[in-house]
Amino acid sequence: MTDILQDTKNRMNTGLDHLKHELKGIRAGRASPALLEPVVVEVYGTPMKLKDMATISVPEPRQLLVTPFDQKNNQACAKAIDKANLGVSASVEGKSIRVTFPELDQNRRKDLITQCHKKREDCKISIRNMRRDANETLKKQKSSGVLPEDDFKKLEKQIQELTDKCCKDADDIAATKEKEISTV
Repeated sequence: MTDILQDTKNRMNTGLDHLKHELKGIRAGRASPALLEPVVVEVYGTPMKLKDMATISVPEPRQLLVTPFDQKNNQACAKAIDKANLGVSASVEGKSIRVTFPELDQNRRKDLITQCHKKREDCKISIRNMRRDANETLKKQKSSGVLPEDDFKKLEKQIQELTDKCCKDADDIAATKEKEISTV
């Protein structure tokens, strides 16, 4: 009975953690290695994540320095960064690749805030789907006679409260990121 509630809570918290991870990938004024996490490079005939095949450092607020472990992969890494369509320019400089981020203008800030809204909504949809799944499990247990009516109502209410709390947390996480983006 409480297993359903605990499982739902764990799944919803995982959804919130995923939202935080997704929002790290949205640039807010300062370059971060997390911005290059989605970049996949085709090397040795297989796709590899850039972070697994290179070190990524932040020498300046608007630059990242990518140093592949194998220098033969410099061009492939630079092409993958450009291909990822992150709005950055990558240039090979000796053993490293310098990734330069342009200054954020007002239109780009609006686009980034729109991305935040979309990721927040995706998270909230996921949370509501988890609520639906938990409620369906409760209904099956109630109809099979495993779960009494009182416990059913009590658990249903707790799941709704958990859903409301997680949706509010998602709003708060996204609002913090939006404030970070809009701060000049």
